[in-house]
Amino acid sequence: MRSGAVWLASADAETRETFLDDIGEGGLCALPFLFEFWAMDHQLPPEGDWRTWVIMGGRGAGKTRAGAEWVRAQVEGSRPLDPGPKSRVALIGETYDQVRDVMVHGDSGILACSPPDRRPTWKASERKLVWENGAEAKAYSAQDPEGLRGPQFDAAWVDELAKWNRARDTWDMLQFALRLGDLPQVCATTTPRNVGLLKELLQLPSTVVSHAPTEANRANLAASFLEEVKARYAGTRLGRQELDGILLADADGALWTTEMLQAARVAHVPSLDRVIVALDPAVSSGAGSDECGIVVVGAQTKGPPQDWRAFVLEDCTVRGVGPTGWARAAIAAMDRHGAERLVAEVNQGGQLVEEVIRQVDPLVPYKAVHAARGKSARAEPVAALYEQGRVRHVRGLVDLEEQMCLMTPRGYEGQGSPDRLDALVWGLHELMIAPAAVYRQPRLRVL
Repeated sequence: MRSGAVWLASADAETRETFLDDIGEGGLCALPFLFEFWAMDHQLPPEGDWRTWVIMGGRGAGKTRAGAEWVRAQVEGSRPLDPGPKSRVALIGETYDQVRDVMVHGDSGILACSPPDRRPTWKASERKLVWENGAEAKAYSAQDPEGLRGPQFDAAWVDELAKWNRARDTWDMLQFALRLGDLPQVCATTTPRNVGLLKELLQLPSTVVSHAPTEANRANLAASFLEEVKARYAGTRLGRQELDGILLADADGALWTTEMLQAARVAHVPSLDRVIVALDPAVSSGAGSDECGIVVVGAQTKGPPQDWRAFVLEDCTVRGVGPTGWARAAIAAMDRHGAERLVAEVNQGGQLVEEVIRQVDPLVPYKAVHAARGKSARAEPVAALYEQGRVRHVRGLVDLEEQMCLMTPRGYEGQGSPDRLDALVWGLHELMIAPAAVYRQPRLRVL
């Protein structure tokens, strides 16, 4: 559905002139404050008797404006002194200062969005907004959940719920306070983060969700801002969270976490002593087949093993290309990175894996590896290298990192098989773990 503003901008000159003539001077004065005319789809509340509306989007996607306009729609009537459907609203941010500076006085806050004849008064000493029709909206801090014990509301706007330090306590207290009217409702505007409360809230049948990336609101953002953040964060997990507004899930007890992988990010790769390509072949082909994991890893291996550092350089995983297709993709990755060896798991393909690879390049340096332990057992020593800060990632490994954050000691908790992760594990085992084990073996003394 297009907004009225998009429709008007794309209409021909005659239609635009007719529209502006028909609405008259009063309509022209009111038009800037008619949010339904300007809003994007994700900024308009869904229909139905929902309890919580979660607006989940990237930075600058227009979440704050949507929250402020939703509050206006709840407390304002048809005329300035007419009552709206709600009259007692809680405004909750991480701190009182953030409620005041962002939700109330901010560029997209309630005061900036309100027309002159409906603009409420901010009473700083009481930390509340008061409308001439009697409606009130009071500020609360998520750092003080007990402050919500006692008051009662028929609506609430909560901002950046996923970053509150005491999110669950504050949310619980708010639920007890939402007891006025026939249908108390909450509008929650937040950049998604992998926190338990948000994940649980999204699963409730009474919750509705709107979603938008930063790009959706580009008309209201500085072009230099978009260019900079996309250049720095596109193709990273942080970018998917902060720009695309996607909730990134880490499994409970995961061997890798979002924070761990973000800390492993590097912008530049130094000179490397070894580079290999690791392959986890797919035994089937076609649209419904498993992926064929292909990951390129390199390492600096001078000095003792504790000084070695590894770098994950590229995820070249392919799907549905058949044996010759994944063999060509793996060998092409070797050529791009100057890799010295191709390592392939042969549990399922056996000798066929090498035969397929030799058909593409008879002279390729090749090593077959066989899994004697389960996936999680093989992954744990590799995860330990990350915990020690000895593995770094280039940007653009989003799908691989998604699989990593779903691997637990109990096994893989994602959909399908973690073929990208399997390839990574084999690659880092070949570069870091196996050589270190040889290095530590005691040398025989010659008498």
